[in-house]
Amino acid sequence: MKTAILFGATGLVGSELLRRIPDDPHYEKLLVFVRKKFKARHLNVQVHEVNFDDPDSFAHLVKGDECFCALGTTMRKARSKEAFRKVDFELVVKIAEIASSNNVKKFLVVSSVGANPSSKNFYLRTKGEMEKEVQKFPFPETIIVRPSFLLGKRREFRLGEMVGIGFARILNPLMIGPLKDYKPIRVKMLAKAILNLANSANDKSVFSSPELMQLGKMF
Repeated sequence: MKTAILFGATGLVGSELLRRIPDDPHYEKLLVFVRKKFKARHLNVQVHEVNFDDPDSFAHLVKGDECFCALGTTMRKARSKEAFRKVDFELVVKIAEIASSNNVKKFLVVSSVGANPSSKNFYLRTKGEMEKEVQKFPFPETIIVRPSFLLGKRREFRLGEMVGIGFARILNPLMIGPLKDYKPIRVKMLAKAILNLANSANDKSVFSSPELMQLGKMF
């Protein structure tokens, strides 16, 4: 029976993990770190309302077997590249550093299809740089998932993502070869895949969207 740690519980992927982890027989406790406290529905969920601008203030609480990091924002919400990078790069890397220092065994982080530290696209370059830094920490196992467009009900409207999903659905039959990585994936399937990866030994670190779809079906 393990203790799981979750960051990003109010987002699309994080909220699905929050729904599934407490009922998963592999876990006896889930520690959730959020900016604004909310009421947990399960007795084995412990919520920590913390200041993400000062990660060192809650570092002593980040203790468990596996850390699930589903943090992320948008340029529209962040309003600047600096603010976006502070969440999607700096905060994620800092949490990985803290988890590693606290001897967390496995770090699982949600990235994006197309992530590349050399990309000309700011979003994809930031994600790629985050992946590169996270893999430097000596976790026994680091898992990076690169989903494509996510299908699920978000709390906030994202025009760019909705347009992308629309085109992806229309072109879905033509998405073969390299384009198959861009097929939309349901968030429920992604969460299943992440839990599958958390509870199995893996011989690789980075998983593409098609691989996640297969793992989601297996769970």
